[in-house]
Amino acid sequence: MSIESDLKKDGIEVLEPLDTLKINSLARNISIKLCEVFPNYGLNQNELFIKLSRLNMYRAKMPEGMAEANYFYKNSSIYFNNHISDDDLEEFAIHECIHYIQETKDKHNYLIRMGLCDYTEFKIYGLGLNEAAVQLISSKINAIPNEYVKYFGISFETNSPSYYPLECCLVNQLAYLVGEDILFESTINGNDNFKYKLSEIISEKNFIAIQDSIDNILFAEENIIKLNNKIAETDDGNKKIDNMLQKIDELKNEIKLTFFRTQNLIISSFFDSTFNSIKNLEEVEKYRKKLYNFKNFLGHSDGYTFFNDYYVKKMEALEEKYNALENGDIETALKIVTKKENKIISFFKALKRLLLGKKEESSNY
Repeated sequence: MSIESDLKKDGIEVLEPLDTLKINSLARNISIKLCEVFPNYGLNQNELFIKLSRLNMYRAKMPEGMAEANYFYKNSSIYFNNHISDDDLEEFAIHECIHYIQETKDKHNYLIRMGLCDYTEFKIYGLGLNEAAVQLISSKINAIPNEYVKYFGISFETNSPSYYPLECCLVNQLAYLVGEDILFESTINGNDNFKYKLSEIISEKNFIAIQDSIDNILFAEENIIKLNNKIAETDDGNKKIDNMLQKIDELKNEIKLTFFRTQNLIISSFFDSTFNSIKNLEEVEKYRKKLYNFKNFLGHSDGYTFFNDYYVKKMEALEEKYNALENGDIETALKIVTKKENKIISFFKALKRLLLGKKEESSNY
């Protein structure tokens, strides 16, 4: 299949190429910012500029709901939605340029890996994980401020309110647990350091389940966009519209359920594993802070109580572990259960009783 056919299949209609001066300007600015924000990932500014300046860049008509910019690996080109102003091109180019830096091709020019994403003969693994990680990097470079948003009934805070917000929320949780550096380094350099680090803690099985779930959210969102575009092209009153609207509702519900199942798995797999590895009082305090501060990365919805329930349960177990370690004559670092923490536990217990009294089905996400 030709490049033109592939683009047409994706609904991309090329209008005109960007001039060389604009491409060089984008390449220079992006290479500078990448190296300034991530100085420890082995990036060379001059080499980056030369590499990025060789990219082909075009303005194009693009389908409604599609990303404002799109990197096409088969001809190493970036396509920008025609309505983007010249001043905003750089903001959208960063994400696509990172994809270009990430890619690994075989001798036949077939893509075999892009950052955290593996391309096999039959299936792509980690596409959602990689897109979210690249978007988090882009948001960091663009200094996008955090914003409180709500998608599909899920509320959360994010620095990527417009692009892959749900995927970014989950991947940001993973970054909090094992560190942004190892996530971003693996994303840019296309290695398995992040995967191995996380799998050591939560198990490879759980890592794959989380990775697949993020992919499924991405694919469901893409299907919603396709259905919305079909609806826009269909005559009013057509019975097909009702079927498509019903399918969209099903996909939205599927996204919500998948999000919370994944979030709950991230919480339980990480904090169950690290709880068992606590060996001294200093680690008790680190664990308490790590779990408590996870609340800042959560997605919420009406009736969602998993984290509150889990927190109360783990604080009770942590107090027992603290007492056991203290009675074992291990030197104390910091007291774990202070009056402040006892108040927090009491609050969560009261909240749990209240929510259980309402018997809301949605508490079982």
